[in-house]
Amino acid sequence: MHRLACLLPLLVACSSPSAPAGLAEIANGHLQVVDLSYPLNESNPYWPGENYSSFRFETIATLESDGVYSGVFSMPEHLGTHLDAPNHFEADQPAVDEISLQDLIAPMVVVDVRDACQGNADYRLRTADLQSWEAQHGRIPEGAVVFALTGWGQYWDEYNRYKNEDAEGQLHFPGFSDEAAAFLVTERSIKGIGIDSLSVDFGPSRTFSVHHIVNGAGGYNIENVANLEEVPPSGAWLIAAPVKIEKGSGGPVRGWAVFESR
Repeated sequence: MHRLACLLPLLVACSSPSAPAGLAEIANGHLQVVDLSYPLNESNPYWPGENYSSFRFETIATLESDGVYSGVFSMPEHLGTHLDAPNHFEADQPAVDEISLQDLIAPMVVVDVRDACQGNADYRLRTADLQSWEAQHGRIPEGAVVFALTGWGQYWDEYNRYKNEDAEGQLHFPGFSDEAAAFLVTERSIKGIGIDSLSVDFGPSRTFSVHHIVNGAGGYNIENVANLEEVPPSGAWLIAAPVKIEKGSGGPVRGWAVFESR
């Protein structure tokens, strides 16, 4: 059997195409793994809204003084590489602790719109971009998580450039368009979407309509994704492990892309 025939057979049915064979194949290095998450630290970009704050860490015990190293941290749910649960923007939808493990494993689709974003900070991934991807790679698999590779991650270590706030306080960074989000939800039955910028809604958004579309369909978003340029457009699988906050609207997520070396 092809080694991408079944990912984590105890967790995922093998009806989806080209899934890695199991944990052993990942652990023994036969499959390539890309870390999709940034380390949490006090320099991380964060949402510049009222009551939001940066990541904070304090050492409370040291090896020298206490014989153990330990710390305490605090942060908003939606900081760093994080997952927006369906209840983030919609009532009567699952909280982050209620998302099934099966839904946190999915085929990855990476749509490269870096060229368009380079000339337009407010670019929104369009349905035409998805159709162009499908023309090259085939139909977007049902139950996939679709990521926009905008190139915005190059500014991760420059908070002011990453949020790209103008003199009027308006943010400018790429996102998804409403029509693309609706197409993915209604025509491709995705589990969620992701992006390498602050939000799946583009910077100037005031209504966060893409969040409403995806969360309203029971889907999740993953924002501030790292290393998307290292993941192939098709054939990879996502493993996402968000912090399990009871009734939380989201939280930091450690994510992996798993695929055969090419």
